[in-house]
Amino acid sequence: MATADDVRAIALALPRAYEREVSGRAKFRVGSYVFAALSPDESLLGFGFPKHERDALVASEPDKFLPPRTQDERYNWVRLRLEAVDVTELRELLTDAWAMCVPKKVSAAYFGS
Repeated sequence: MATADDVRAIALALPRAYEREVSGRAKFRVGSYVFAALSPDESLLGFGFPKHERDALVASEPDKFLPPRTQDERYNWVRLRLEAVDVTELRELLTDAWAMCVPKKVSAAYFGS
């Protein structure tokens, strides 16, 4: 089971990433782009995910993944229950969300390609 502390450790280890609190929610950013955000009670994590793949992801594991809040539907965004993922899967999801926000040369250097 992943925790909010795991989210922070993974997200803040990524190049150019930083954390800001906005309206009682921890948001993880690269520049002005938010790639992940914790719910106020830190039980849910919203993260960047391609819109065209979102419905399939939520349908594949509805106990783990949730659609975005109504106000976030226009964004490349999905949510997950932290208790339903392990740290390895969390790292993959956060890293992919981060890669959507950084310049390609930064993600290429990070991934070593």
